[in-house]
Amino acid sequence: MIYPWQQGAWEQLQQMRGRLPHALLFHGAAGTGKTDFIEEFAQSLLCENVKADGHACGECASCGWFLQGNHPDYRRVRPEALEDEAPPAEGEDAGEDKKAKSTKTASKEIKIEQIRALADFMNISTHRQGLRVVVLYPAEALNMPSSNALLKTLEEPPPGTVFLLASNSLDRLLPTILSRCRKFALPMPGHDEALAWLQAQGVQDADGWLREQGGAPLLALAQAESGNREELDGLLQFLARPGADAALRAADKLSKAPLASLVAWEQRWLYDVLSCKLSGRVRYYPRYQKELAALAANVHTAKLLKAMKGANERRAVAEHPLSPKLFVEDMLLEYTACCT
Repeated sequence: MIYPWQQGAWEQLQQMRGRLPHALLFHGAAGTGKTDFIEEFAQSLLCENVKADGHACGECASCGWFLQGNHPDYRRVRPEALEDEAPPAEGEDAGEDKKAKSTKTASKEIKIEQIRALADFMNISTHRQGLRVVVLYPAEALNMPSSNALLKTLEEPPPGTVFLLASNSLDRLLPTILSRCRKFALPMPGHDEALAWLQAQGVQDADGWLREQGGAPLLALAQAESGNREELDGLLQFLARPGADAALRAADKLSKAPLASLVAWEQRWLYDVLSCKLSGRVRYYPRYQKELAALAANVHTAKLLKAMKGANERRAVAEHPLSPKLFVEDMLLEYTACCT
């Protein structure tokens, strides 16, 4: 499955099929369907009866194996946190008590063991004398050891093997990995196109959800289906009326929310304040137009830029805070100091 806004990219990709590089790095904004796109392309590379438009037939034996998740010439590498059920840790008995397992947090990183596990896969002949395909995402989840292990493979790629990587953030990848991949940009849909798609999925208040997610339709759909704006609204209500006491109260309520999401929401709010100050326009939170205008009229531009810089730095460490509550408190107090 590819999305309407990806059709042009798909057609461009088909022109490369006759001379595919050993590694393709697909990049673009989060929530725009990159992983679905590369999974579709992976299936088409393994398909035995590819259609004229480059899509897999969906009917051959290869497509059957792929759709069942057991194609012998295909491997998917991603963090345990993205798997439906995290695999047992190395040396752990697969039959170990499930309650004990449930206490372990699934890793958000791609580990070196996952990259090393590809060695056996790449050293055996392909099942149908065709290509061998490895899909890896998100590439920024590679830690330093796994990045270096992957780099060695990319430097000496095994014949007949194609790596398809996806990334939301190229600046978080090693330059050496970037240099060994052919980069392929996937588009961000226009607002009207994304809005039409969301409405076709039956999303209520599609425009509001889409704007709050920065124009990313899949993120907007996921948030709309969750039906929960409580955490976002709690943060926005504080940002609209900041104060030291309010920061402590809000931090207590928000400390269990995904920290990366909280920082991203604050970044969008700060962007709206700056945009409102400079041009009178609001991109992400039009339902807070009045509050944003009031802040924009009173906050000094230098303080606002300082707050934006602090939010950018905080985003880099949001996945690994020492204490979630202290992280949120510090974030909200820093915002208060800059915007009051």
